[in-house]
Amino acid sequence: MIWRAFFAAVVLVGGAAVADLPGAVAQPLPSSRSDLSFSYAPLVKRVSPAVVNIYTTTTARVPRRLQFPFPGMPPAGDRVQNSLGSGVLVRPDGLIVTNAHVVKGADEIRVVLADRREFEAKLVTQDERYDLALLRIDGGDERFPFLEMRDSDSIEVGDVVLAIGNPFGLNQTVTSGIVSAVARSAGGINDSNFFLQTDAAINPGNSGGALVSLDGRLIGINTAIYSQTGGSVGIGFATPSNIVARMVAIGEQGGRIVRPWLGVSMQRVTPDLASGFGLARPAGLVVKEVFAGGPGARAGLRRNDVIVALRDQPIDDEASLRFRLATIHVDTVVPVRIIRAGKEMTVEIKLAAPPEDPPRDRSALDGRQPLSGATVVNMSPAVAEEMGLAEWRPGVAVVEVRPGAYAGRFVRPGDMILGINGQDVRNVAELKKRIGAGVASVTIGRDGMVSTVQFR
Repeated sequence: MIWRAFFAAVVLVGGAAVADLPGAVAQPLPSSRSDLSFSYAPLVKRVSPAVVNIYTTTTARVPRRLQFPFPGMPPAGDRVQNSLGSGVLVRPDGLIVTNAHVVKGADEIRVVLADRREFEAKLVTQDERYDLALLRIDGGDERFPFLEMRDSDSIEVGDVVLAIGNPFGLNQTVTSGIVSAVARSAGGINDSNFFLQTDAAINPGNSGGALVSLDGRLIGINTAIYSQTGGSVGIGFATPSNIVARMVAIGEQGGRIVRPWLGVSMQRVTPDLASGFGLARPAGLVVKEVFAGGPGARAGLRRNDVIVALRDQPIDDEASLRFRLATIHVDTVVPVRIIRAGKEMTVEIKLAAPPEDPPRDRSALDGRQPLSGATVVNMSPAVAEEMGLAEWRPGVAVVEVRPGAYAGRFVRPGDMILGINGQDVRNVAELKKRIGAGVASVTIGRDGMVSTVQFR
């Protein structure tokens, strides 16, 4: 179970050593209180003014049908819901980064600074795929304290970090810890699925808070923890600053993160594949198909090439490739290291925006048939990117299901409609034609699995 929140604490333990070991050098015992003192206080004083508390108010409508069904139930009408979170000032003009889930659906957003001043915040943009949002507060000519970002790829396992946030509404709380893993794939949190992992305690209200390196720069936005009980088990996740920086650069202009397209389909290297390709270990992604006219084809990629690194950063799975691509702008030329027939080489690929080819032909299905209420489109690289899918293949994708529709019993957004009555479906026009002839079965693709639903 994933609990969204923030990141926090670890206790650093120092020790001395040494019994009668050959060559051991005796360590002197501390002789005064000053020998024992060690403090993050100077760093905290410098970075904490850039971390803010966020309070949101959301008005939820209670349906009339629920009016007093039982004693104590609220009447129909408006119900005000409050929530809290954290954020980080990243520009002196009042631009703030937080998690999208902190401000989702909020009617009012208030920001409280470390000096207890309050501001009304406006939502600049949000991207739920990466669980990031940008807010802005207006201080007139005032220049707010802010944190500079550090390249998150420079962080290593064991680096000491500080986390600052607003757990349980307790205002600013500072904790220390270490980075326990980098490039951690953690599905189900956001589209990136790529995080800095920490062993620090994370609690509700810390979502959107700052993960800071000891040089005082932002290396991540604390986002989630893994927990089976709701309490911390020392597995927390922070969105790396390289994704945050891309969000800031694009979001200020009102855009969204578009992950560039390589123009190939791939699969992870398994131990069996590694043996077959003569690789020393299972690492990288095998190219299964190279799409004609795409960036990969123009760069000379071939089927069965193994992609092992992009910009000298290792690529071990689909999540790491999606993350690396999401941090790079379209039209950038990047070096990609591959292994071809046992030999390592580097190719230069000019990244491109994912094309909408074929056109999506968005259609809402209706009538007396099982897929009534589903909205479908032709799958393309652009649609796959928008849906956060790791791979593209031709076909028909479900993008929406009307609440209460019959189709909602067996399909959901992100599904692929692969066939009707045992016949393949390659596009929306073909799907409509097959539906018109009557539906006895629907074949659905979901998360790499295929299933067929029969109707009588």
